[in-house]
Amino acid sequence: MLKIVFWSHPYKILSMKQFLCIIIALIFFSAEAQQTEYVDFISAKVNVATKAVDKGIGGQVLYQFKILKNVDSIYLDAKNFEQLEFKLNNKSVAHDYNNKQIVIKQSFKKGDSHSLLISYYVKPKKALYFVEHNDYNQIWTQGQGKYTSNWLPSLDDTNDKIEFNLTITHDNDYSVVANGKLINKDIGEKTTTWHYNMQKPMPSYLVALAIGKYNKKEITSKSGVPIALYYYPEDSTKVEPTYRYTKQMFDFLEEEIGLAYPWQNYKQVPVKDFLYSGMENTTLTIFSDDFMIDKTSFVDKNYVNVNAHELAHQWFGDYVTATEGKHHWLQEGFATYYALLAERDIFGDDYYYNTLYEYAKELINQQVKDEATPLLDPKASSVTFYKKGAWALHILKEKIGEKLFKTAVKNYLNKYAFKNVNTDNFLTEVEKVSGQNLDAFKKEWLLSKDLPIAKMRTTLKKNESIAFLETIEDADYLKYRTDENGYIPSSLVMELPKGYYTERIAVLNEALKKPDYPTYKDLIQEAFNSNEIKVRQLLANRMPEGFKKENESLLQDASYLTKELALINLWNNYPYDRVKYLEATKDVIGFNNRNVRCLWLTLALVTKEYNPRLNALYINELTSYTSPEYGFQTRENAFNYINKLQIFNVDSLLNLIDATSHHNWRFKSFARDLLKSLSEDEKYKEIIVNLQEQLKEK
Repeated sequence: MLKIVFWSHPYKILSMKQFLCIIIALIFFSAEAQQTEYVDFISAKVNVATKAVDKGIGGQVLYQFKILKNVDSIYLDAKNFEQLEFKLNNKSVAHDYNNKQIVIKQSFKKGDSHSLLISYYVKPKKALYFVEHNDYNQIWTQGQGKYTSNWLPSLDDTNDKIEFNLTITHDNDYSVVANGKLINKDIGEKTTTWHYNMQKPMPSYLVALAIGKYNKKEITSKSGVPIALYYYPEDSTKVEPTYRYTKQMFDFLEEEIGLAYPWQNYKQVPVKDFLYSGMENTTLTIFSDDFMIDKTSFVDKNYVNVNAHELAHQWFGDYVTATEGKHHWLQEGFATYYALLAERDIFGDDYYYNTLYEYAKELINQQVKDEATPLLDPKASSVTFYKKGAWALHILKEKIGEKLFKTAVKNYLNKYAFKNVNTDNFLTEVEKVSGQNLDAFKKEWLLSKDLPIAKMRTTLKKNESIAFLETIEDADYLKYRTDENGYIPSSLVMELPKGYYTERIAVLNEALKKPDYPTYKDLIQEAFNSNEIKVRQLLANRMPEGFKKENESLLQDASYLTKELALINLWNNYPYDRVKYLEATKDVIGFNNRNVRCLWLTLALVTKEYNPRLNALYINELTSYTSPEYGFQTRENAFNYINKLQIFNVDSLLNLIDATSHHNWRFKSFARDLLKSLSEDEKYKEIIVNLQEQLKEK
C-alpha cells in the first residue's frame, strides 16, 4: 500500500516546485526496498556519546554510498530526532525531515560515490534503553522489530547491508561492547572512547551496543575464534552454569554447518529487563540476565537453548538475511533447528526427538484452534516460524539424506554470503545437489497451513523413546505397558531408560489417578527412588497420599522448581507441619525471580502460628521486590502474591503505577491490567486516584 505523508518545514515556506519534488520523492521511496535498486550504502562510521542524565545519545555518522541508477533524492530513516545537520561531500545540502525520514534532494548520477555526514542528537523512545541496575545505569539496544533508526539515522530496510564501525564514548569504569572487534580505547579523565571495527556488512537492525559494569571470561573456539562471555562482577559463580557448553556448541555448529564462523569474534552480554530471551546482533548476542543462573537453576531453567539459537543466527539471519517477513523462517526456523542439533550433540537423541514431539504438540494445538497459517505467511505466529520451520528442515534432511543436505546448506550460505535471500534461493540449492524436485515439499510444508501429521508420526517413531506412540495427538502409553491383568507393573518407571520423561510422566499421571491398583504403592515408591528431576517434580506437584516422608524429601532436591512445588503442596496437605516446612526453606531464594522466596513470604504471612510478630517485615520484603530495583520477572512475581493476599500499600501501588510505563511491553501490559482491576476495587480506588494525582503534580 502506498502512503503519502505531508508536512511543512517550521522555518521555510516551500515553493510549489519544491513541494512537488518532495512528494515525488516520498512516493518513489515509500516502498523501502526500492531504494536498494538506486543506492548502495556501503559503510557507516558512527561516533556517538551517551547522555544518561536525559537518556539521550548523539554524535555523528559518516555514510559512504554509491549511486546505482540516476535518481533525484535519497533517504534515511530517523525517528523523532531533536537535532539534525547534514553535509553531502563536505557541503551543506538541501533536505527535508518529517520526524520519520530524512530526504536528501539532489541530482545523483549513476556510478558516482558520495559521503554524507549527519550530526544528530536524540532521546530514543525505543530501540535504545537506559535501565537502572543496582546503583548504576545500563544502556543497551534492541533493533529487530524496534528499528535502529530510533537512535541512529539508518535504514530500516533489511536489504541494504552496511559495514557499521562504532566509536562510543561513555563514563569511565563502564564496559562498552559493540559489534565487531575492539581496536582501540582512548581513556580520558572522565570518559573512555571505545573504537569497534566491523569489517563486514549487515542490516541496521543488527547494529548493537551494551554499556554497563561487567567482567568477562575469554575462551577460544577450536578454530581460533575469540569468544567473550560477559557477566556482572557479583555473578562470578554463575559464569560456568550460565555459559555451560558454549565452546562445544560453537565448535559443533561450525562443523555441522560446514562453514567457518563468518565474523571476527563472538560476544555475549546479559542485560536487565531485556525485551526477549536473547537477540542475535552480529558478533554480539544480548540476552536477558534472568538467564544468569546458579548451578541449581541449571536443571530447570538454563541458557543452553537460547545460547545455541542466537549463535546459529550468526549464520542464518546475520550472514544471510531474509528479504522480507514472508521468508522469516529462513532465519528463525533454521536457528531453531540448528540449536536443536547442537543440543542433540550435548543431550542425545532422546532429547532431540522428544523436543520435536513437543514442537509437534504445539503445532497441532495451533491447528486445532484454527490458528495455523502457512510457513510462508508473513503474519505467521512464532510457533509456525520457529517450530514448523525446524520440522520442515528435519523432514527435508530425511528426504534427501544428511550428506546432501549439509552440502546444500553450505552452498546456499557461500552463494549468498552477506546478501539477502528468499525461500526459492534455498530450495534451488537443495534441488541442485539432490536432483529432486521439491515442489511437493514446498506445497506441503511451506504453502499449506495443514500439518502432515502422518509423516511427523512416522519420523518420530524412528526413535525408540517414542516408538510405541500410537498417535502424536493422544499417546495411549498404558495400552502398551500394563500387564495381563491391566495393572501397571511396579518396575515400569525404572524399566524405561533414562531420558524417557514423556513416557514416565504419562504412566505416573495415570497411576496417580488410580491408587486402587495393587501395584500402586510399589510403582510410586519406584518413582521416588528414581531420583530423576522431572519424575520427582511430578510427584511434588501431585503429592501421592501415604508417602509423607517421601513427599517431605522433595524439599531437599537440588531444584528450585521442585522446592517450590513441594513447599506449597506440603503446606496444603499437612497443615500441622507448616511451621516445620517454613523453617526448612527459610533461606531458599530460588530462581532470579525469587520464586521460592516470594512463595515463602506469602505462606509465612498466612501461617498464623509462624512468627506473626515479623509480619510487617515480611510485607516490607515482599513489597520491596515490586520496585524498579529488581528485574521485571521478580516484580511481576511479587505483584501476583501481593494481589492474592490483597496487601497492597502505598509503596507497592506506586511501584505498580511505575510499571505501567515499563519498556518491556509484556510486563507493562500485565501492570496495566492489574492496575485497572485494582482501580475498580473500592478498597484501592480512592488511594490509586490520589497517588496518580500526586504523580502528575510532580
